[in-house]
Amino acid sequence: MIRIIASIVFGFSTIVAVAQSDLSKSLENFNTLMYHIDRLYVDSVDTDDVIEKAMVKVLEDLDPHSVYIPAKELKKMEEPLVGNFEGVGIQFNILRDTIFVVATIAGGPSEKIGIKAGDKIIIVGNDTVAGIGIQNSDVMKYLRGDKGTVVQVGIKRKDVNELLQFNITRDKIPLYSLDASYMATPDIGYIKLNRFSSTTVQEFTDAVEDLKKQGMKNLVLDLQGNGGGYLSAAVGLADELLSNDKLLVYTEGRYYPKETYNAKNKGCFEHGKLAVLVDESSASASEIVSGAIQDWDRGLIIGRRSFGKGLVQRPFPLPDGGAVRLTVSRYYTPSGRSIQKSYASGVEDYRLEKYERFANGELVNADSISIPDSLKYYTSTKRTVYGGGGILPDVFVPLDTNRRSEYFTQLIRKGIIYQFGINYVDDNRKKITKAHKTANDFVANFEVDDKLLADLDEFAAKEGLKKGIINQDGKNKIDGATLVKKQQEENEKISADKEVMALRLKALIARNIWDSSAFYEAIAPLNESLQKAIEVMSDNTFEKMKLAENAY
Repeated sequence: MIRIIASIVFGFSTIVAVAQSDLSKSLENFNTLMYHIDRLYVDSVDTDDVIEKAMVKVLEDLDPHSVYIPAKELKKMEEPLVGNFEGVGIQFNILRDTIFVVATIAGGPSEKIGIKAGDKIIIVGNDTVAGIGIQNSDVMKYLRGDKGTVVQVGIKRKDVNELLQFNITRDKIPLYSLDASYMATPDIGYIKLNRFSSTTVQEFTDAVEDLKKQGMKNLVLDLQGNGGGYLSAAVGLADELLSNDKLLVYTEGRYYPKETYNAKNKGCFEHGKLAVLVDESSASASEIVSGAIQDWDRGLIIGRRSFGKGLVQRPFPLPDGGAVRLTVSRYYTPSGRSIQKSYASGVEDYRLEKYERFANGELVNADSISIPDSLKYYTSTKRTVYGGGGILPDVFVPLDTNRRSEYFTQLIRKGIIYQFGINYVDDNRKKITKAHKTANDFVANFEVDDKLLADLDEFAAKEGLKKGIINQDGKNKIDGATLVKKQQEENEKISADKEVMALRLKALIARNIWDSSAFYEAIAPLNESLQKAIEVMSDNTFEKMKLAENAY
């Protein structure tokens, strides 16, 4: 393991050749230290563990995004970006100590042999997996496996008395980066991406073409919460929105010369109004796309300041099968902005910085953001934009700071509303799909009425959560008058939460019957940035800001 430290340095080819003699002296000191620890230290020491911790610390002190990845974790970490893993192809939830199939993944092995949403997995192989306190990690061990291997499952299906036996041949399961795609209005399409993976551009272009067939003229691209991914995917997506060899992004580092990425292909959405939604969790590749769109005045950035990650990592393999991802350059938007925020105060402060934005009022008031003129840049039409830490939106949308009732909060945190939604769909799937042939019809016409909400309250009470009751622990008892006042305030909040609760329940039902697109379509009224995007696409905001939506 000691040689791994050397491999970190010497594995970087000729880049570090000029410094090799100095590094050799330092490495000799380190190797000597490890030799003495291994042979002479008073207690036995796991030297592999010591070296791994040293590697982690070295990289952490460089910047927040250079990391060491042990061999055992490398494949798992790469799966979300590579775009697939190997298994049976189901989305599941553990409900009442039983594995409940929420959905089968389209084209996956479970769907192909007839497993359905609502099925309960009782047996896997020779093991009973219901009623044993099974955890999510246990399910993964049972159902994931190499492509071509077979796992037998025993399934309980509603209205079928005997257990159904299925032999599932594991296969590659796609991981989609597109969460939702639907028509938000008769002419505005909506697409939400959760990451930038190897399949993102193809998923996006397929979705755009489908929405165009439905009448889409303008597009909302939702990158809220999208933490990034492959640089190539960001470049490919931006290329679908910008044309004429326009610069999309460039990178530059100490040993890596400036490298530019330009639009090359005829994009699938080069004409029409475009809004990109971002928030404090939109990072990296999301910022490449939104920065390019903003700098070229191609569309409006709507929401709150993005995270601020403008460092580029490259993977370097280690002899034991692990790897390091080392920051080798920074990326810059077409106007020359570096989006990387400061990490001078250390990794912990860097990661907590977005929470500090709430404390200083930035998430609720755009005027709380203070950026020096030295970080001022200009777009293609001479609009002012800023570097120095994230993409600032053209249209600010404050964070919803309404305080929800404790009852609603616990319905979410304890998973009670989710469990109720699953049970409701399990009992009413045929009735709902008969009344609503499509997700669009369901979203437009299904109503979560007072009776359904009352049934939710009854279910919650059976789960130990009573509506309007202020729970007290033994150490912090409050007097009767204060308790009455708090209960009154809680009930007022519950009344105010009624519409939000109904929308969330409706969205969960939609997802359990259809897919995640149906969920996001149903819950769209709560997406304030989306509602603002629809608003500005309908007024003259684009024209006032001189955004030439039909010139790209």
